[in-house]
Amino acid sequence: MDIDEERISNAVRQTEILRAPRQSLATFGTTNIYYYLLTEPVYSDLVKSGPAETVIREGKVLAEKPRIVTPYYLTRLEGFSPSARSYFEKLCTTLGQHAPGLFYTYRNEPKQLNIVSDSMSSVVSKINADIDKRGDPLAAIIKGEDQLWDVSLMKFIYELTTRSLPDNVSQLAARGLLETDSRGVPADTRLRIDRMFAMAANGEVEPRELRDELERWDLFSEYEDRFFALFRK
Repeated sequence: MDIDEERISNAVRQTEILRAPRQSLATFGTTNIYYYLLTEPVYSDLVKSGPAETVIREGKVLAEKPRIVTPYYLTRLEGFSPSARSYFEKLCTTLGQHAPGLFYTYRNEPKQLNIVSDSMSSVVSKINADIDKRGDPLAAIIKGEDQLWDVSLMKFIYELTTRSLPDNVSQLAARGLLETDSRGVPADTRLRIDRMFAMAANGEVEPRELRDELERWDLFSEYEDRFFALFRK
């Protein structure tokens, strides 16, 4: 294990989810999670005297509606490293290229950073009281490591996803959306493509995005006439 891997592993071990959201990730919509990520200042070891200080990072994590994908689809996505692509190809071999699974996407929106002269335990108590007063079921408090706070945030996201997965899968399966057709395309994907056509017709989605999605599923020839009809309106 090199130094960077050791630091990351240490940051993961130090991360604690002090308050998890009371709700799981939504199966059929976007989930908006507000987080407070608390750390001790990186310079705290150098300052032996004076009042305790706590760094408070606030932000939002937006979890998009989980998408049903297959190993075949993942091998055609761009932006992944060769090692990740190799893993997707292995999934094709072990699970089958059309085995359905869930693909979660997230966007982090940092809001503000404050350093307060107060102990972490006191800060946690005050934030908990504020969340309870607001009655926010999707707020979270995370204790992390200052220099690698984003690693702490990623651990939180991973644990929330793991907790939400069984319920998401159950709800999708109950609606038959995990079933695949003779071409290995999940029912949910057909609905998503129909929505993208409607959005493209209204100018809400670029036709290029729709074409890319069709090509990732190897469906462009099937939808070709419908696609070019968008430009004849």
